[in-house]
Amino acid sequence: MVQVSAPPELDTQPSPDDLAPRAPWHRTVIIAGLAVTLLLVGAIAGLLFTLPGQTPAPPTADSVDVGFAQDMSVHHQQAVEMASWERDHTSDPKLKLLASDIEATQEGQVGQMQGWLELWGAPVLPVGGYMAWMAAAPAHDGMAAMGGTGGPVATMPGMATDDELRAFRATTGTQLDVTFLQLMIRHHVGGSSMLTYAAQRAEVAQVRNLASQMLSSQASEVEYMKQLLAARGGTLLPS
Repeated sequence: MVQVSAPPELDTQPSPDDLAPRAPWHRTVIIAGLAVTLLLVGAIAGLLFTLPGQTPAPPTADSVDVGFAQDMSVHHQQAVEMASWERDHTSDPKLKLLASDIEATQEGQVGQMQGWLELWGAPVLPVGGYMAWMAAAPAHDGMAAMGGTGGPVATMPGMATDDELRAFRATTGTQLDVTFLQLMIRHHVGGSSMLTYAAQRAEVAQVRNLASQMLSSQASEVEYMKQLLAARGGTLLPS
């Protein structure tokens, strides 16, 4: 009779090598592999968006995109200055919060537009007047009000004059808040036609999107500021 020996028991205990921590290079290889994968995915996505293989040319100097970025940077900068003054001098919590929001939002938008201009190799400021890029809308309300015929104008709609800014800085208390609201409402409304034009006619999708976002958010701000103005006994300035 042949005796069959029992099979040896399997050793299920981990070996010392299995318990040893993985070497740092092992983790580095994994991370590097993930990074390469992400780069490849990004490259493929980029090719899909840039086909047929050429990078689009930047907007020309006389384009809606460049003109809008230049002019709206100037328009925004005055709003930032007024909001900064109001934030630092008002004692009204609602006005302080509103002014801070306008300042931060429009400063960020100015930075975005100035970045585009630098990327396109265009001057950061307009040359020879404003709004010449709106030549396709000679009946534009702001130009018509200034006797414009579609060419450049000396002042954009909604901008406060130097005298108005001096008077604003000279006021205090409730009158400061009323003056700020009056000037900012007119400022927002004055710039709306430029926003509408760029949202409809800019070549670059990002420019159209930004103009559209500005138009929507400023329209909401105007309605809110009208409520604040009425609550403080103020009236709208003539447009």
